[in-house]
Amino acid sequence: MKTTRAAGRRLPTSPFAPRPVAEVETFEVDDRVTHDRYGLGTVVSLGADASVVVRFRTGKVLVPSPYTRLHRL
Repeated sequence: MKTTRAAGRRLPTSPFAPRPVAEVETFEVDDRVTHDRYGLGTVVSLGADASVVVRFRTGKVLVPSPYTRLHRL
C-alpha cells in the first residue's frame, strides 16, 4: 500500500500556517484621528517609544503602540 504525503498542502485555517504581519500605522502631529473609546481627536505629539498623545474633548490621552483602537481619518 502506497501512502501520499501532504507536505506543502495545508489548509488556510491551519494553526501552522504563516500569519500575516500587521502593519503599524504611523501618525504625524495635527493628524485627525478617531478612537473607539474617546471619539474624535487630534494628534498633539509623538513619543520616542512610538506612542502618541491625542487631544480629545475630555482631555489629552497617551495612546501606546500598537494602535488597535486608533484610526486616522
